[in-house]
Amino acid sequence: MFDASMRSPAGPSYRPYREFLFRYLKPQRGRVILMAVILLAGIAIKLLNPQVLRYFLDAAQLEGGGTLRRLSTAAVLFLAFAILGHVMTLITQYTAALVGWSSTNRLRADLALHILRLDMPFHKSHTPGELIDRVDGDVTRLSNFLSEFTVKVIGNGLLVLGILLFLFRENAWVGLGMLVYTLITLLVLRSIQQLAVPRWAAERQVSAKLYGFIEERISGAEEIRAAGAEAHTLRQLYEQMRDFTRKTRAAVVFSSLTYNLTNLVYVLGYAAGLAIGVLLYVRGEASLGTAYLITYYVSMLSDPLQSIRGQVEDLQQAAANLQRIHELFHLQPQVGDPTAEGEAGRRTLPEGPLTVSFHDVSFQYDDSQNGEGGGASGNALTGVSFEIRPGRVLGILGRTGSGKSTLTRLLFRLYDPTVGSVQLSGVDLRRVGLDELRGRVAMVTQDVQLFQATVRDNLTFFNRAIPDEELARVLKQLRLWEWVQSLPNGLDTPLAGGQSLSAGEAQLLAFARVFLKNPDVVVLDEASSRLDPSTETLMERAVDRLFSERTGLVIAHRLKTVLRADDILILEEGGCVAEYGPRLALASDVTSRFYHLLQTGLEEALV
Repeated sequence: MFDASMRSPAGPSYRPYREFLFRYLKPQRGRVILMAVILLAGIAIKLLNPQVLRYFLDAAQLEGGGTLRRLSTAAVLFLAFAILGHVMTLITQYTAALVGWSSTNRLRADLALHILRLDMPFHKSHTPGELIDRVDGDVTRLSNFLSEFTVKVIGNGLLVLGILLFLFRENAWVGLGMLVYTLITLLVLRSIQQLAVPRWAAERQVSAKLYGFIEERISGAEEIRAAGAEAHTLRQLYEQMRDFTRKTRAAVVFSSLTYNLTNLVYVLGYAAGLAIGVLLYVRGEASLGTAYLITYYVSMLSDPLQSIRGQVEDLQQAAANLQRIHELFHLQPQVGDPTAEGEAGRRTLPEGPLTVSFHDVSFQYDDSQNGEGGGASGNALTGVSFEIRPGRVLGILGRTGSGKSTLTRLLFRLYDPTVGSVQLSGVDLRRVGLDELRGRVAMVTQDVQLFQATVRDNLTFFNRAIPDEELARVLKQLRLWEWVQSLPNGLDTPLAGGQSLSAGEAQLLAFARVFLKNPDVVVLDEASSRLDPSTETLMERAVDRLFSERTGLVIAHRLKTVLRADDILILEEGGCVAEYGPRLALASDVTSRFYHLLQTGLEEALV
């Protein structure tokens, strides 16, 4: 996992880049070493080629026997070096692509896993479109940085050093002049980089915001059209795109300064080198081949410096993306996994049905959290206490906003209580591993999330270890097996995100998921609300089997749903417990709220 303590890449230290490169290039070290070896060999060829050209030019001016042989030898060497250089370039580019994609895929996986582990407040305050851009867009822009940055910068630095040494070897004044030119160019590049990095960071930020806006509006296209809000939406899109254009233009302008200033300095340096070469030849201090050699070496300085310029430009964008990735990795979930074993650390839940108990639980959503919201105090839950013994079912009733769904969120540890504790068989959930907790507790909601995947993958959440026999057994219990067999490819039939299913079929698949999970605590959050009467009848026996020897919580608005509960909990505005007790006792007590609900009808009384 990426080091969350890494300092921001926007700072002056280059340590973050080194740590980042080491972490994600270490598994690719074999390919990186291959690139480095080929790059060094390519540098040697580039430095030797001008020597072959000088030999060719000087040999062409000689008279006598052997001239043709010397010219032929020089020509063959030049062509061989050129072909070998192109082959090495091809291998380097292919290897760099492998390194880049392998490294970025690993980074994407780490980043996606980290985001999935973040709390609900984070996901409520960030749109899916924005997170997609953070996971894929930012990481994709790091591909070149991960694959070629270090090798190319070091390689081109060595090439520049080799050219300067050869120039000093031919003429000290030429070497000194080109050394000054190189230092000025690198100084200019560094200065421009400091100006461009924050502008690329701003461009990435507004890009993520734009993608989030587009994703939200596309998802809500039906509501937007129904409300006649197309013009308003397009106006907002125009404003977002205008901001994106301004930020991108600023970043591109400062990056283009790097290119133009590098070219300007290069032209001045090349002109000086050409003038010195001509002067030496005219004075007779150098042969035609040597004068050409000096001019050639000076012109060679353009390629590595331009390449370094390109890498610096990549670094400008990579720094902005690294900063955003670092900030994302730096976010830590408030709901954490206990790590230490023992009395004060992680505890293991007992086997079998579990006791669910809330002890004086109060909870309040902060401004970034999207909860049900409570009463005047702002609490979603206030002083809630109850206990469900193993194998019993609790029916939870209350108006919208009374905190019913908040109870289930606390039970799954999507949040932790502000005050009090939630326990399973006497173990505080904050001392239970999240994987164990969510493996022992399951929920069926009225909104079913289906993936663009096969029926099998939608049932098993992509767990191929579950055999088809187990799938068939569960589907037969839910009367879904005949429907699956009627599909073109059975369990391997792809579902288009649930669009090919009716609401009832999607709900039945959600029940099948719970049966396959085989949990010890089951939560039904108005799970039968989308079923037609005939389908709901099919579900009744299945639900009875689901609750057999399991602890259950049922959130319901419908009378028929709650009548299977052993105990009743009624919440009122502000998340306070208005009534709690055995269902039969409350139903026979003419003074109880539950008795009143039965007389008036749950559907009307709880609206």
